[in-house]
Amino acid sequence: MKNQGTARRRGTWRRRDAFRLAGVGAAAVALAPTLASCTRAGEGASLDDLREQGFVRVGLANEIPFGFVDAAGEAAGQSPAVAQAVFEELGIPEIVATSTSWDGLIPGLQNDQFDILAAGVFITPERCQEVAFSEPTATAPEAFMVEAGNPLGIQHFEDIAANPDIRLAVLNASVEQTYAEYFGVPEGQMELIPDQTTGFEMLENGRVDAVSMLKVSHEYLLMERGGEFDVTEPFYPVMDGKEEKGWGGLCLRSGDQEMLDEVNRVIAEFTESGRLLELGEEWGFTDADLPDGTSTSELCEG
Repeated sequence: MKNQGTARRRGTWRRRDAFRLAGVGAAAVALAPTLASCTRAGEGASLDDLREQGFVRVGLANEIPFGFVDAAGEAAGQSPAVAQAVFEELGIPEIVATSTSWDGLIPGLQNDQFDILAAGVFITPERCQEVAFSEPTATAPEAFMVEAGNPLGIQHFEDIAANPDIRLAVLNASVEQTYAEYFGVPEGQMELIPDQTTGFEMLENGRVDAVSMLKVSHEYLLMERGGEFDVTEPFYPVMDGKEEKGWGGLCLRSGDQEMLDEVNRVIAEFTESGRLLELGEEWGFTDADLPDGTSTSELCEG
């Protein structure tokens, strides 16, 4: 199914339909905008090309509330809302998106399946070698979704590493996987999942004891889907003496400085005017999740 449309706001779709669609793997779906958007490194459409065709091809990983497919087959969430607004400002009115697994996002970008990604991708030194990120647009602390009451006392990756009976679900190729490995969680205790919904369902049926993801993702999913689960206290992992506060941003192909400059100009205007906060509020993002002056160049250096 391929359509074009604008980002849906929270509350305009039925709960069960949202999660049925959010579990779609590599199915093509028609959508709209994003927060952490990325285009492939190398040759690709210029800003003028995208203006002429009138839409941008977007890849999503169906992580609620960052970017997912709603019941109407359109993009929904904070990332699509931000990307939609940015590209509308640049004269590109629509976004056409495709859903894929998390670990298929950057390869899909590099293989010219997408012009940008809309998946809340965090800016890391490794990813900066593959794509060009804009300045940051949002952050969020880590947390775990666990059984109600947290009977295993899980608060940090170190708690999981210390208990060989705990099984953890993490998105394949995510920063959470990197954190888990750094803090010593053995490969045999990790279930690498393609999307958020898979992790939730594994927790529901007892195949894992915890799911690692951003706090806002857990809270929104639990609010919408329900269940006898808790979200643990949020935290930023400390690695090599440095707090790892991850930031997501729009990400473009390397070498197109004109598009990068224009995207950064609009993001700066949105940050200054309060529009960036407004675009995220419906999806659970607050002032604490907005840019704090940390630059992309700092994040790329690590």
